[in-house]
Amino acid sequence: MSTSEERRPAWLDQQFWERLDRIETHHQRIQSEHEQRRRGLDSSHDTHEADLRLAWQRYCEVIVELDRMTAEFETLRGDPR
Repeated sequence: MSTSEERRPAWLDQQFWERLDRIETHHQRIQSEHEQRRRGLDSSHDTHEADLRLAWQRYCEVIVELDRMTAEFETLRGDPR
């Protein structure tokens, strides 16, 4: 058993930890994608309007997904079972 597993409260079952791990992994991926899209917006000031519109659309899609993942974290925090 790893050190992190030893510190996990016993009253939370394995299903909770698996769900938390899955949400954290997805959240990290979305945060990374958010940063990439933001950098894309920063660097697109020299591009055409259509490119900027597409970059903005992608950025907004990532924000929606990031908000969804944050809501899942809050749900899990409020009801860990």
